[in-house]
Amino acid sequence: MTEIWLTNTRTRKKERFEPIDPANVRMYVCGPTVYDRAHLGNARPAVVFDVLYRLLRHVYGAEHVTYVRNITDVDDKIIARAKERGISIEELTRTTTEWYHEDMAALGVDYRGDPHFHEPHATEYIPQMIAMIERLIARGCAYVAEGHVLFSVESYPAYGQLSGRSVDDMIAGARVEVAPYKRNPMDFVLWKPSAPDQPGWESPWGRGRPGWHIECSAMAEALLGPEFDIHGGGNDLMFPHHENEIAQSCCAHPESHFARYWLHNEMLQVEGKKMSKSLGNFFTVRDLLDQGVPGEVIRFVFLQTHYRKPMDWTAKKAAEAAGVLRRWHALCADAEAGEVPAAVIDALADDLNTPAAIAALHRLAGEGDAAGLLAGARALGLMTPALGAWAAAPEVTPEITALIERLIEARAEARRARDFARADALRDGIAAAGVKVKDTPQGAVWELTPDFDPAKLEALAQ
Repeated sequence: MTEIWLTNTRTRKKERFEPIDPANVRMYVCGPTVYDRAHLGNARPAVVFDVLYRLLRHVYGAEHVTYVRNITDVDDKIIARAKERGISIEELTRTTTEWYHEDMAALGVDYRGDPHFHEPHATEYIPQMIAMIERLIARGCAYVAEGHVLFSVESYPAYGQLSGRSVDDMIAGARVEVAPYKRNPMDFVLWKPSAPDQPGWESPWGRGRPGWHIECSAMAEALLGPEFDIHGGGNDLMFPHHENEIAQSCCAHPESHFARYWLHNEMLQVEGKKMSKSLGNFFTVRDLLDQGVPGEVIRFVFLQTHYRKPMDWTAKKAAEAAGVLRRWHALCADAEAGEVPAAVIDALADDLNTPAAIAALHRLAGEGDAAGLLAGARALGLMTPALGAWAAAPEVTPEITALIERLIEARAEARRARDFARADALRDGIAAAGVKVKDTPQGAVWELTPDFDPAKLEALAQ
């Protein structure tokens, strides 16, 4: 069996993955808080852990791997956004959850019909959250104050181990909610009271709603048990969310370790800068899809960077990825997938080294191994039937034909006028747009290549 090695955030080491039970490999990943469209940063962990899920299924068998990715559908941001839009919380969360599913499916992250994937909604697990909170109070790890229930960080001596910070450092460097009812500034909310116009549930501490952190602990325990194999998410969740999950889960079940392996993906930039609305470089997945960037191209760009390194989204990378994928689709047009090449699996098994896996795909393409290329690409979630339609040969419309003929004639006129600089620029521009031109005694003949990009052709004509 293939050995998988993963970098465990908790130990800061690359470790050989040894599941608790190879016949029941279990993974939990923090999913979206559904109040708006998913931006590119939200999409990166969805793709990263989809690749890990594919690898685990390949190594252990699909029937032996369970994947849980939650939906947070009760949250202060959701309450505020619903009020801002003048709609019910139920309508907002239903709509935004549908958006998330549509956008992730466009990236090849689609689990419809998969009986081993679970997507718990926080509002469906309130009784389990209340039960866990009661257990923490009974163990002296949580306390009730002014209608709130708070976790006492002092009750868990290992608090800060995941992020590598001491409690004093965390107090100094974090924005902690100052409240008179807290015993320690770092204590965090497990349950809080709800106003009449806010969503709430009856509990031993009055009508209220759960804190964010307890949601994931309770859902993970309900679906995977008190101890499971892998917990993942973006590194922005390492503190405080994942730190708090560990503390409350290990205090609720002192005999367990909660998650054995912690994986965190790095953040995403756009054109070398932090994604920000103020900088005008903030993109949702839907923005890119609506601009004509295929979901498969977005996925390919993501996978060119190792998950533990910051990823920079650029228009140049997207254009280059589209060209590569078009060539690969053309090569595999009549192929059937063979066995997944060992080089691809070995790369993925080495801490999800997707750049090395893509390098292996380039070698397969260079060797003309269409069956191996197709199988290897699909192990990465690329070149699947659901994603590949965009790369089919473009339709040669009368408008495209007229535009190409006009540009070829402009090139010929420039040559006749001995304006060789313009002739060369037109020649290079036509080729860059994916139009192959051959001069013959009877005149120029042309054909579209898999890289054909009508937008480049139109830009050249302007």
